[in-house]
Order: sequence, then C-alpha cells, then structure tokens
Amino acid sequence: MPETTTPTRTYNLGDLLEIVAESVPDRLAVVAGDVRYTFREFDERTNQVARALLDLGLEPEAKVAMYSWNRAEWAEVFFGAFKARVVPININYRYVAHELEYVLENSDAEVVIFERSFAPIVDEIAPKLPKLKHRIVIDDGSDADAGDAARYDDVVGAQDTSAIGNQRSSDDLYFLYTGGTTGMPKGVMWRNEDLFFAALSSGLGPEPVKSPEEITERSLPEDFARPSLLIAPLMHGAAQWGMCNMIFAGAGVALYTERGLDPHAVWELAEREKCMGLTLVGDAMARPLADALADGTRAYDLSGFYRIGSGGGVFSPAVQGQLKELIPHVQVMDSYGASETGAGGMSAEGGPRRFVVSSELQVLNDDLEPVVPGEIGRLARTGHIPLGYYKDEAKTAATFPTDAAGNRWSVPGDFATIDDDGIVTLLGRGSQCINTGGEKVYPEEVEEALKSHADVFDALVVGVPDERWGERVVAVVAPRGDARPTVEDLSTHC
Repeated sequence: MPETTTPTRTYNLGDLLEIVAESVPDRLAVVAGDVRYTFREFDERTNQVARALLDLGLEPEAKVAMYSWNRAEWAEVFFGAFKARVVPININYRYVAHELEYVLENSDAEVVIFERSFAPIVDEIAPKLPKLKHRIVIDDGSDADAGDAARYDDVVGAQDTSAIGNQRSSDDLYFLYTGGTTGMPKGVMWRNEDLFFAALSSGLGPEPVKSPEEITERSLPEDFARPSLLIAPLMHGAAQWGMCNMIFAGAGVALYTERGLDPHAVWELAEREKCMGLTLVGDAMARPLADALADGTRAYDLSGFYRIGSGGGVFSPAVQGQLKELIPHVQVMDSYGASETGAGGMSAEGGPRRFVVSSELQVLNDDLEPVVPGEIGRLARTGHIPLGYYKDEAKTAATFPTDAAGNRWSVPGDFATIDDDGIVTLLGRGSQCINTGGEKVYPEEVEEALKSHADVFDALVVGVPDERWGERVVAVVAPRGDARPTVEDLSTHC
C-alpha cells in the first residue's frame, strides 16, 4: 500500500499508541529490566519494528509469532506489528516441540521472533513449516546456536525511527491463541476496533470514546500517571489487555521480567517504580505475593499503590481478604473475562464470583434467550465480539451462534445465574462441571471453600469415576507450611 502523509486515525492499536505518544511524549511508557522507554522513545522503537517487518516483504494480515518471556521486545513487537498491519501471534514459552509446531502451522506464521535459549526447539520444527520464512533471534545470554537466524538488534536497530505514515484500518486483525479446556490451542480472531471496546478501554472511564483521538482527553492526569505492574506473561491475554489499558490511558507499564515468580522481587519492583497498581492472574500469583508481605522479612513502601486486579484465573475471597488485610488502603478487584468475550465485568459485593457486567452481556438458555433470575444459563456477549476461530468453522459456529432475531453471540461456555438487580454469579465452565448422582458441582466453588481454610495454601478439585454416583468430587490439597489438615477437618470446614 502506498504511503500517505496524512493517514486517518483508526482503532488500530498502532494508531492508538501514536495518538497517546503525541499527547504525552515524555511520560514513562515501559519499564522492563534495564530498559526504560518514554512514550516518545517507545513509539519510535515500534516504528523501527514495523519498518523491519515491512522490509521482510510481509503483506497485511501476515502472522508474526513472538516466542519469549516478558521483556521489552515483546511489547515492541506487539505494537510494531499492528503499525505494519500484520498480526502478532502469542506463543507460550513452556510449549514443547509439537505444541509450538502446531501453533506456528495453524497460524500460518511467516516470522518467528524467539529468545536464543529457544533456538534448539525452533531449529527442530522449522523444516516442517514451509510457510515460515524468517527467523529472528533475541539475545538472552544463552550460547545456543541459532543458525542463520537474523539478530533482532541488527534487524530492528538499522531502521529509521520516524513514523511510517501508512493508512491502517479498524478492521485490522488481532489474534489470541487460547488453550481453553479441551484440545489444542485455538486462535481467536478479533477486529482491532471490537477488541478495543470489548477489552482495552476500561482505563479511559465508564463512557465509551467516540473517536480514536478522544482517548487523549481521557488520559490520566500527570500526577497520577504512574506505571501499573504486570507480572503475568505477555503471551497471556490478561497481560496484553492490561498493558494496552494502561498505555492507552497514558500511564505505562512495568513488566516483571524474571523467569519464575519471586514474590519479594515483585514487591521490590512495585516499590522502586512507585507503581500505582498490579495486574495478576488468580490465586496462583496472588497467594505467594500475600505470603511474602506477611512473612515479615521485608517492609515495603506501598503508599502510592492503590489497586490489585485479577483476571483470567480464580481469585478466591480468602486470598483477596488476605491482601486487603495486609494492605488496607488497596482496592482488591476480581474481573470476569474470556478470550472470546473480552473484559466482561468487575466483582460485586455479596459473595464470590459475583460480577457487575457490561450491558452487552446476558445469561442465555439453550435457545439463546435471556434466563429468568435464578435460572442457570450460559454467559454470552453480543456487539463487540470476535470474528471466530482461525481456520475452524465448526468451533466458530458452536461458540458464536446467531439467535432467532439475527443477533450474533459469543458463548464460550461459562455457566451463570443472574439476579433481579442484574448481578451475574459465575458457576464455572460447563466442560469442567462434575455430575455426581445427578447433582451438578462446579469445581471452582469447592476450591474456594477449601482455600478459605487456614491450613490450605492451594487446592484443585476434579471429578473421578464412581460406580454408584457416576462421578465423585476429589480435591488435591497443598497445605500451608508444615500444616497437615485431615480429610475430616476439611470436610467439616466445607
């Protein structure tokens, strides 16, 4: 596409970054290890990435896979890809060879950008991927042989920092590969505009913006625009969405870049960067962080820290309460969302798994009609929803049905009820529901009860075959410290 001197601004995520960078160029945008970017610097770096991708001959909608731990380059490639109108593909850094091969093949990836320590697995599968044309390696201190892969710093660093000036579109694509509960990962396809309104604009206030340029009017004020700390991996949707929410609000992010969760390192980073909030994924991250604050080995200055938000995993009331007790001035919030629905709602008073949801969400029965209060249905979203799953028409038809009135819905499978006041109570994913003697048991509910016991650090609940009941409920429990709760203790507590 020919370059233009005055492109029209769209809801393409690269356009939105440029709009914010022009408005608050000197604010801190990204902190990742030793790397620090102002919005101006980050915008220029993503321009270099975009130019490097275009120099490879990539056409709009080409796929660029990012295979690394959290680091500055992850954020650079994410936004740079959108500026070049190509699609970044998230890769789980824990994949074994056949999983990596599957996602690269399924996504039709033409480029893979990877850390040098992952070179052996990339070399193993590359010959099986005829559509993979380019390999770019990021140095990470490893001495692994990356063969003829180009070095990221050479490819990107050689580019001009100025804006490309290409005309982008709100219809440009965003992919999120999600594991779900069964089968291999699926690529959820979103238009940039739909994703923005469904998941990436919560930092801009309760009312939706009316134009891309309007986001600058919603930027956080200068004295409040401190970074939010992201400890979840950027290959996870919750972290990508959290990053965009803060970037588009003009506040920036601090990325946790350690390889493994060190709770004290997290709090040290929050203190050092004077972070205003923390985004995590459920109890698996929250409980170690709470225990680190409680162990008394180190006191942290968290006076400017005001929010802890969780999404993408179970955040039990017990752990939320522990954090609230340790940092009384902090707001601890749980959020509902899914790769197929976007960010759906925030926690409500009155018990666990209760959410105030957006007006686009409903609880529907099997006929795609709203349930009556108290009736169990499936949580669904209409309006700004994905186009479907990449290269999977059958799963797309099942998850994104159209009702009798012609309304298209996203129904990923979360069972729920709705109250008279519109509050939704999530019950759990239907594919994980345990049927014991005809009674439906949602594992999340039992897990929350177990984790509220003082001697339980974590718990996982599953159904196992039973001759009498069909399935029986079984819990795997990790005790706290040296505690040894008995089955009788836990049964009585539940």
